[in-house]
Amino acid sequence: MNIKLLCIGKTDDAHLDALIAIYTKRLKHYVNFELEIIPDLKKTKNLSEEQQKDKEGELILAKLNPQDELILLDENGKEFSSEKYADYLQKKMNSGIKTLVFVIGGPYGFSAEVYAKARGKVSLSKMTFSHQMIRLFMTEQVYRAFTILRNEPYHHR
Repeated sequence: MNIKLLCIGKTDDAHLDALIAIYTKRLKHYVNFELEIIPDLKKTKNLSEEQQKDKEGELILAKLNPQDELILLDENGKEFSSEKYADYLQKKMNSGIKTLVFVIGGPYGFSAEVYAKARGKVSLSKMTFSHQMIRLFMTEQVYRAFTILRNEPYHHR
């Protein structure tokens, strides 16, 4: 299985980028993991929140292949412990999915079309984090899940 993390907008913090790169490199030992950035929309001053979500939604959907399974990182999504998240990923791998795509949306969330295409929603916390930090947290949690599945010491060191 491949795992892709799609994100709207680039990270402007070199420290976060460096940490994300560390976990992305570590993940290469377990799974084909890719982080893909969709550039921020330009000229959004005159767009409503709904119009901005629709335009971002078009960009997100254009990045998907028909066989991809789309999971949204959403405040109303299912919350997991790290162990339960590892089980969740194992079930996805066992189901024969070719590519599991997690998406971190823009500042206003997702368009109706993206919600309609999604096969699930995951929440990392009830708390609100910056989109840049969520990239790091998600990448680290995918790495942690694979170390849990392999019974490696990372989770409890």
